[in-house]
Amino acid sequence: MTAKRRILVTTALPYANGPLHLGHMVEHIQCDIWVRFQRMRGHECLFVCAEDAHGTPIMLAARDQGITPEELISRVADEHRKDFDDFGISFDNYHSTHSEENRVLMEGIYAELDRKGHIERRKIVQAYDEKEQMFLPDRYVRGTCPNPDCGAVDQYGDSCEVCGATYSPAEMKDAISVVSGTKPVERESEHLFFRLGHFETLLRDWTKRLQESVRRKLDEWFDSGLQDWDISRDAPYFGFQVPGQPDHYFYVWLDAPVGYMASFRNYCDRTGADFDAYWAADSEAELYHFIGKDIVYFHCLFWPAVLHGAGYRTPTSVNVHGFLTVNGQKMSKRRRTFITARQYLEKLSPEYLRYYYAAKLGPGVDDIDLSFEDFVQRVNADVVGKLVNIASRCAGFISRNFDGRLADSLPEPGLYDRFAAAGETIAALYESREYSRAMRDIMALADEANRYIDEHKPWQAIREAGREAEVHAVCTQGLNLYRALAIYLKPVLPEVAAASEALFGGRSWAWADAGQPLLGAPVEKFRPIIRRIEMKQVESLVPDSEKDSTVKEKKDEGKDNTIDIDQFLATELKVARIDKAEFVDGADKLLRLELDLGGETRTVFAGIRSAYDPATLVGRLTVVVANLAPRKMRFGTSEGMVLAAGPGGKDIFLVSPDNGASPGMRVR
Repeated sequence: MTAKRRILVTTALPYANGPLHLGHMVEHIQCDIWVRFQRMRGHECLFVCAEDAHGTPIMLAARDQGITPEELISRVADEHRKDFDDFGISFDNYHSTHSEENRVLMEGIYAELDRKGHIERRKIVQAYDEKEQMFLPDRYVRGTCPNPDCGAVDQYGDSCEVCGATYSPAEMKDAISVVSGTKPVERESEHLFFRLGHFETLLRDWTKRLQESVRRKLDEWFDSGLQDWDISRDAPYFGFQVPGQPDHYFYVWLDAPVGYMASFRNYCDRTGADFDAYWAADSEAELYHFIGKDIVYFHCLFWPAVLHGAGYRTPTSVNVHGFLTVNGQKMSKRRRTFITARQYLEKLSPEYLRYYYAAKLGPGVDDIDLSFEDFVQRVNADVVGKLVNIASRCAGFISRNFDGRLADSLPEPGLYDRFAAAGETIAALYESREYSRAMRDIMALADEANRYIDEHKPWQAIREAGREAEVHAVCTQGLNLYRALAIYLKPVLPEVAAASEALFGGRSWAWADAGQPLLGAPVEKFRPIIRRIEMKQVESLVPDSEKDSTVKEKKDEGKDNTIDIDQFLATELKVARIDKAEFVDGADKLLRLELDLGGETRTVFAGIRSAYDPATLVGRLTVVVANLAPRKMRFGTSEGMVLAAGPGGKDIFLVSPDNGASPGMRVR
């Protein structure tokens, strides 16, 4: 057993002006699995979060609804808490950035940064709405892209979504304020700037601990030069006033990450925990942030610099994940793929989604797709058909025939020892957030347990005189194998684990409990633990009138097969390593490939059997279409397409990258 660790974990703060959606839940489920795992290993792992409650959008949304910002954030926070609770997100504390703890910490951090010379005052020119008498964030100005080669209309005031150009609101054509609909003017104001460049040496060293793809992105920002960061906003603004400057407020992105500290301070005040033990510059505790790839700049440059400059410790690491797509499309209300957390919870168990995300997530920043067909097939096959099936096949015999008590010994202790020994390998995968590999290993063990039961057929043996002891032993073995698997899945499936703990007497399991079988102990009568998903339940997440939007349109008759540059750029090609290759029973042309895309595991069925011996493919690099929607086949679900060329037969040639490529790299 490793030494006990002290760990503080946070997720990004949800913004307090709208509902949580299934994209939010990727991060919170990923983090909650890691936290629950650490607790099962016996570590002190604290998990805090808060509402991100400041900024212009909150101020304007409250005004539009005829309520105060405080009323808005209170209502939304209650909704968020309920969603998190129902998804089993095990926060130790959930607070708000609009809190006294956050104000005190923010003012203290600012004072220390200012005292050390890391704050500069500078006049800037901004867009100003004369009707509303307010300065406008760039995103509150819309107009025509000034790029003469583009001219796209209805673009934001800082960048064009069509051509990618960046500019100021003053450079736009036909600019209007989205608040009042009037043309903004330019007006001068003094702002506060954080001197990020003062911390370049520190940051270059600190970022070495991050994921490789994140480091590469940060290197681009280092190479272009670290820019000073505007950390103040003009009144009117909903947030904390800058001390001594009543018409200026701290920018929401400065006080939002301080909300991590404020939530923990609130926890310490409630429980007596030691704040400095986790946040002091010399702290030996571990600090991890889980975030999406869209907020890397704030968390991996500004935040560690602010912490260090103010005399606090920097994070141990920042774990970055990708986005969620639904049936191959971006989460979007316009595309009708936007599903709120509450819409999901009203139809389906959170356990289904927790498992599905775990089966798709790796330690990288690649996007994952929620394919309805794959979701139903994977959950039903793995959780119901493989895992819970073990318990349902064995527990009834123990209850009916052996007074509800397990046998005193196992008929095959070596088999259980293999399951117990797998615990450390699976633990290492959880630790490194390689959840998809962990799920694969656990389900491989579940397959082995089911084969054991199939071979011994207790349902037949119980009918034959003199074989009762054999049935008792076999079912005791099967239930102990199930118990080990349920322990390994407890971080992912807390409700399934709780029902399983009740089956075995109710004691809460720790990770180490899988190391020894449970023998001679009572077992409760088996009750259904989790039910199969029906496709109609999943389809009901999308109203009937919207389902067609997830179906690919057929090409118009007579239209040629050319594609434009946007269609080509939408194809995401990545380098993949073939970790496993095998024949597919009943398929003359297919090989089943397990691919590593830089920490994410994919299964792909490729029609290359005539040209390749599977054994020669293992370890080889190839190129895969990574954003192809999963396709359900008779033999399973294919999660991409490997690229190959040739006329067919033995003349099929896999596309392979040059030396130096590595799994997960994009092909450009």
